[in-house]
Amino acid sequence: MNFALPLALLLLPLPLLVRRLLPARPPVRTSLRVGAGTFAAATPMRAGDGLVGMLLLTAAWTALIVALAGPRIAATRDIVTASGREIVLALDLSGSMVKEDFVLDGKPLSRLDAVKRVAARFVAARRGDRIGLVIFGDRAYVAQPPTFDVASVARAIEVAQIGISGRSTAISDGLGMAARRLVQSDAKSKVVVLLSDGVDTSGKVGASDAARLAASHGIRVHTIALGPDDLESQPQSRDAVDAQALRAMAEAGGGTSFRVRGMDDLEAMAATLDQLEPNPMRRPPLHYWRELWMWPGGIALVLAVLLALRRRA
Repeated sequence: MNFALPLALLLLPLPLLVRRLLPARPPVRTSLRVGAGTFAAATPMRAGDGLVGMLLLTAAWTALIVALAGPRIAATRDIVTASGREIVLALDLSGSMVKEDFVLDGKPLSRLDAVKRVAARFVAARRGDRIGLVIFGDRAYVAQPPTFDVASVARAIEVAQIGISGRSTAISDGLGMAARRLVQSDAKSKVVVLLSDGVDTSGKVGASDAARLAASHGIRVHTIALGPDDLESQPQSRDAVDAQALRAMAEAGGGTSFRVRGMDDLEAMAATLDQLEPNPMRRPPLHYWRELWMWPGGIALVLAVLLALRRRA
């Protein structure tokens, strides 16, 4: 703690200096005649009354000067303002997401549970962004419209279940639904982060064409190819991800493609994505002074009222 005006503390001995330096007033000689019984019922002054009054006066003056000096303590506060960025996560909930080929702390983990852990943490840390969630399987739907309430989006990711949108992989539909939520947005930066572990089965619009259309509306598309196998190296694998198609989507959408084969890759992807789309929470904190003058000021006021009541009594 320090004082905004520490020199004001030099006023503390002022009453003593005034009393010592000013000449004493000469006594006034007057006479007053009163009746013999006038003071009979008067209350005698107790020996400590004068001392109590002096202590109250001293305490009131001290509190007043301390308040004038402006006591304060240093404080910091995180600055979280609207970033002007809007992000929609398009999350694949096809049947292959139940496959347990991730490992965490030596225990097998399904793809969906691994994604939930990282995605929910990523979203919850992005206060200041508007975040939305699209889920797709056979079809796509909006699980959470873009909002500043990132905690609610994180909860929506944590409770997402496979089967509620079918068990196929309509990647183009998921991207299209996410892009439609952003086309009408007036955000300065619009981003889709699409995560899939399979092959596009929608067949209506090509995934790259959908990404190119999104880019024409100022929407940047990042893609995440999830799973240990891909069609390039394991074309016969039933659960292989079409990493090449997802790379083509990211290139057409002006974004970045990530290849995730395990938890380490997933954590690294989240960190890199944080760098590509800077987190609005990572700003220097605001340093300011928390003023405390009102406390000694309030004490001085209470003591002044007590002194006034004593004088009236």
